[in-house]
Amino acid sequence: MADTTPRLREATVKDLDIIILLLSSHGLPTDDLAGKAASLFVLEVDGRIIGSGGVEVFGDAGLLRSVAVVEPLRGEGFGATICREIVGRMRARGVRELFLLTTTAPGFFGALGFTRIDRNDAPAEIRGTTEFSGVCPISAVCMRMGL
Repeated sequence: MADTTPRLREATVKDLDIIILLLSSHGLPTDDLAGKAASLFVLEVDGRIIGSGGVEVFGDAGLLRSVAVVEPLRGEGFGATICREIVGRMRARGVRELFLLTTTAPGFFGALGFTRIDRNDAPAEIRGTTEFSGVCPISAVCMRMGL
């Protein structure tokens, strides 16, 4: 019998190609992902990767990024599962706040508890990431969640 329980696990280097394909299919940036498998997670159902998410941690702040779900399963709650699992793991690691940039999903992240902030209000370490400094456009919405 197939196990249909979604499970989030840390990504391995072997998962990176699948993650890049998934993110590219959604128009999400991938240029700076090489070598970051340790900060990425994959959501699996029955051993098949159906989504991804990542976080870069800087002390007690983190940058949530690379949240995507395969197209036929979008809208089924798996993206929220990825985010909730990452939030829980980061809270357990002592991260006190998460930030993100989005061009397409402020409503989705708002429903999860993120609030819009001015991108200049993010900590310097977060603003110094490749995501802030070049990968995401200046028009991207910056959001924050306290943990």
